[in-house]
Amino acid sequence: MISVKNMQKRLLLCLFYSVTLLAVGTVHSEERGMTPAEVDALIELAMEKFQVPGVSFGLIKDGKIIISKGYGVLEVGKKARVDDETLFAIASNSKAFTAASLAILVDEKKLNWDDKVTDYIPTFQMYDPWVTREFKIRDLLVHNSGLGLGAGDLMFWPSSGFSRKEIVHGLRYLKPISSFRSEYAYDNLMYILAGEVVEAISGVPYERFVETRILKPLDMKNCAADRVRLKGYKNIAEPHVLSERKLVRTKRIEKPYEKAVSAAAGGILCSTKSMLKWVNMHLHNGKLPNGTTLLSQEQHEIMIAPHTPMSVPKEFREKFQSNFKAYGLGFRVQDINGHKWVAHTGGLQGMVSYVNMIPDIDLGFVMFTNQHSGAFLSAVANTLLEAYTSERSTDWITYYEAKRKEQVAEAAKLVPVLEDSAYSPEQLLDYYIGTYRDPWFGKVTISEKNGGLYFASEKSERLRGRMLPYKEDLFIVYWDERELEADAYVKFERSFNRTLSGFVMKAVSPLTDFSFDFQDLDFRLVE
Repeated sequence: MISVKNMQKRLLLCLFYSVTLLAVGTVHSEERGMTPAEVDALIELAMEKFQVPGVSFGLIKDGKIIISKGYGVLEVGKKARVDDETLFAIASNSKAFTAASLAILVDEKKLNWDDKVTDYIPTFQMYDPWVTREFKIRDLLVHNSGLGLGAGDLMFWPSSGFSRKEIVHGLRYLKPISSFRSEYAYDNLMYILAGEVVEAISGVPYERFVETRILKPLDMKNCAADRVRLKGYKNIAEPHVLSERKLVRTKRIEKPYEKAVSAAAGGILCSTKSMLKWVNMHLHNGKLPNGTTLLSQEQHEIMIAPHTPMSVPKEFREKFQSNFKAYGLGFRVQDINGHKWVAHTGGLQGMVSYVNMIPDIDLGFVMFTNQHSGAFLSAVANTLLEAYTSERSTDWITYYEAKRKEQVAEAAKLVPVLEDSAYSPEQLLDYYIGTYRDPWFGKVTISEKNGGLYFASEKSERLRGRMLPYKEDLFIVYWDERELEADAYVKFERSFNRTLSGFVMKAVSPLTDFSFDFQDLDFRLVE
């Protein structure tokens, strides 16, 4: 039951947000933007609509910090509040730090972008020998390897049972789905490998390089690449997900103070207070406020130049007059309303982040949340981008609310309800029991448990669950941790003489996070 007080608060937020949209649509170009009060109203309403417990937000304009604050709580059900020094997992926004690390080494003439990866990592090997020989340092950062979306991510997601050396070794078994350098497909493993290149050249671990060469010069005190030093630190946001429509805390890949195997791809923790210093450096072509150069202008321009073409989403073509989108080095670049927009998102289970920069108007803003809602990020960011670059006013909260509901409804049509299509396998369940192995993911055991089949990964401890029969030789595995929201088909295969040979997998729902790359697995029966 909603109290009268809460109802009044919601009505006031909705009214204030509506007035804000009207106001933004009527200002002249020299007055474009949003006041701190308008941003507060926007964020608070979006938090309510998308059930986000905590947010940290910062905005810098013309070298001055306009907003740097927190909203909500570190953990649902507890009182500790988010502020601008709260640490969040910034996930893939770590990639730009990896690109900058390599750019620093290029500035120091210890590396060239067109050097071959095998010059520094002799054990590096792709599925295709020609690709292995031709793979350049630049290729590690631009998502054009020929691998599929998120290929191999199961080696660190949703739990990290693999070492970095094992991840690099696993690359040789991942089959490409397109020609080398022919198209864009987002990946994480190449950035993990890029971190290994940083270590091979500099002689220090990736985390230490970022700490000493980037975080310290920028005075980013509330930011950590070397996470071991965070043990005992309390101001850290906890991750949350919506599981069966209920907001619950979820597990991390690693604890905040543990070394992240995926550090170079997505393992840095940071606050908005520190991240604004990173953004300000980029807005000023690699220079610090005191005039010191962190990155040369040449290398900075390479980082934010287009390298791999990407498709432009429909809403950006229509609402922002966007004509191009591409991946740079650790950043995405795009045109919006005649301005160059440099940005990147990041997502780990239970947390998402967004970094945005429009260099020609000296604007940057960052958002970190402790709930896995990309719709929240998009709604808030698009409202701000529209306010600062046009006289248009779109209700992006309503837009993304409707879009999410449509996606969920469409996905639900594709998810089978086993009670409605009960199936009894022709074979005894014992027939499927055994140990199976995939070349890069390792062993999985199918065993009997409580009268049914049970799936257990040897290396990824969170991938365990009961298997229910769906059709002939086809099961669905329901993970014990329901908040993973990544149930998968398990399709057993037979040889020509009809004996069991192995199985392949595929996510059940199209809304499953792409890092659950079940489609890349090919298990063979070993015992």
